[in-house]
Amino acid sequence: MFKEKEAKQDLIIKLTGIIFFLGFLIPGLDYRFGWSNVPLWLVIVSNIIIVFAYYLVFLAFKENAFAGRTVEVFEGQKVIDTGPYALVRHPMYAGVIPLFLFTPLALGSYWALVAFLPICGVVIIRALNEEEVLLRDLPGYNDYCKRVKYRLVPFIW
Repeated sequence: MFKEKEAKQDLIIKLTGIIFFLGFLIPGLDYRFGWSNVPLWLVIVSNIIIVFAYYLVFLAFKENAFAGRTVEVFEGQKVIDTGPYALVRHPMYAGVIPLFLFTPLALGSYWALVAFLPICGVVIIRALNEEEVLLRDLPGYNDYCKRVKYRLVPFIW
């Protein structure tokens, strides 16, 4: 049911699993052994950023009924260019990156941030491969890319 059809995506999912395992194991060890001393204000700010990141992911799912865990094009699928998709082509990934970069700080661990840093590269590779699939299989996606120039961050990339 959730099996990736694209070989690159399958590898990305496996890498993500390793990152998540380490990223959520390390804060527990960090707390147990007292490796980090993240100030309370940074924990609070990180939690606020996480809430906004979840909201962006929520908006992406709300706007795009075809969004899901696997990269594939469904029969009858159309290009979504409203809501957050009018600003960036991958709003869900735009929310996921800050979500996972600020989770370690919200959990009070600088060391877990090191474990989660590779998620940026993994998400970028996933987005680029997803675009290859959409350009190949989704009618109108090429025109959408010409209208919405930015993948993750408006006016930057």
